[in-house]
Amino acid sequence: MFERIQFWVVLILLSLAIPIGAQESATKPQANDAPATSGAVKKPATADPNYVIGSEDVLDVSVWKEPDLSRTVPVRPDGKISLPLLNDVQAAGLTPLQLAAAITTSLNKFVTNPQVTVIISQINSQRFYLLGEVTRPGAYSLIPGMTVLQALSNAGGFTPYANSKKIYLLREENGKQQKLSFNYKDVIAGKRTEQNIVLKTGDTIIVP
Repeated sequence: MFERIQFWVVLILLSLAIPIGAQESATKPQANDAPATSGAVKKPATADPNYVIGSEDVLDVSVWKEPDLSRTVPVRPDGKISLPLLNDVQAAGLTPLQLAAAITTSLNKFVTNPQVTVIISQINSQRFYLLGEVTRPGAYSLIPGMTVLQALSNAGGFTPYANSKKIYLLREENGKQQKLSFNYKDVIAGKRTEQNIVLKTGDTIIVP
């Protein structure tokens, strides 16, 4: 009689253990599951393929499947960058595509079929200046295609004393200084939009 009771107790315990084990195996992650990876795509400071690299710009140089050769590097005042295996490479005066091609050619001596991309992560070589009655006067990085109106948006607004109808831009061309008028109120009202010109390196916007 005692042996029959033992038999039924063991049978009941086994029946309870099976669903618990099944539940654990269902919730336990599989060992061969690939870990989730998120490859963050770096956003370039400019998408202009004709942008010419200058001193103090910061570049992301990526060599596919060669993380030891990939670097984020500043362009030195002499216009060069330093890269593994290649040492000094001329960067200033080239577009990102031209620099990538030059690095690819040089790496062919060390790497089989290198694939190189160059991204401008910071533009520091091209600047314009905002002066006068604005909240944040100073030097700003010039993004290709930036207009006067877009540049003024960087200044944090005008002070209470600003005369937004009498803004002007100073530009050096061929050794001579030009003074170009900009009426903020007219431009934002859709009038005289030809005043909203594209900026060039070294332009100075003055808000009286």
